[in-house]
Amino acid sequence: MCLAVPGRVLDIGEKDGTRMATVDFGGVVKEVCLEYLPDLQVGEYAIVHVGFALQRLDEESAKQTLELFAQLGMLQEEFGDPWERAAAEAGTGDWPFADDIVQQPHAGDAVQEAQQQ
Repeated sequence: MCLAVPGRVLDIGEKDGTRMATVDFGGVVKEVCLEYLPDLQVGEYAIVHVGFALQRLDEESAKQTLELFAQLGMLQEEFGDPWERAAAEAGTGDWPFADDIVQQPHAGDAVQEAQQQ
């Protein structure tokens, strides 16, 4: 599902001739296009959908919405790790290459091995 999520503008700049902003969505920071809201300023909140700021929003409404989304787990669904999400949807629940991860020995392992000898 793609949500329209409120976010707070942290920084504004230009990228390839397009007005862009760094936006904080309750701890998740993404780059957002500001072409639909050319007068949006740092510190203001906007509703963002698929990378575009679409509508200005007051701070109280934005915080209430972000809190509600967080309680419902919708922020994790929207911004979570796509690999974790794909694994969950596939029903594996784990990173598909978990068996390929090389386990590094811990310092305590060497001490325990020496004590056993």
